[in-house]
Amino acid sequence: MEVSVEVEIAQRKEKVWAVITDIENAADVISEIIDLKILHMPKEGLVDLKWRETRKVFGKVSSETMWITEAVENISYKVRAESHGSVYLSSFWLEELGDKTLLKMSFNSQPQTLFLKIISPLMNLMIKGSMKKMMRQDLEDIKHYIEDLM
Repeated sequence: MEVSVEVEIAQRKEKVWAVITDIENAADVISEIIDLKILHMPKEGLVDLKWRETRKVFGKVSSETMWITEAVENISYKVRAESHGSVYLSSFWLEELGDKTLLKMSFNSQPQTLFLKIISPLMNLMIKGSMKKMMRQDLEDIKHYIEDLM
């Protein structure tokens, strides 16, 4: 399943980048994150930053261990998680629009077990809309934080 959302933020991309890469304080920005614990902080940069995030997902509390696999400063970063027989890949990237920034987010789930590969098409139909709504809320939370609270 592949889902993408985007939001325009009235701020320069360097400010947006600073907020979206401040993983340690993401619970202060994103309303659905209940708790976040840093598990590994790299000596420099973002790659290999690892954390455990607890959030509300589809009305339930869920915790996942996530880590950054790629990052290009002020442009994009990728996050990986592995859980329940699937690999989850999220990407965030910025596009400068003058004095505004387009923040884009994509999510991709890749089933790893035969059972999940068989049922994934049906499951994807059922949850794709909810997933997109959840991602849009995260981006709206980021937009609100940057435009109204900073």
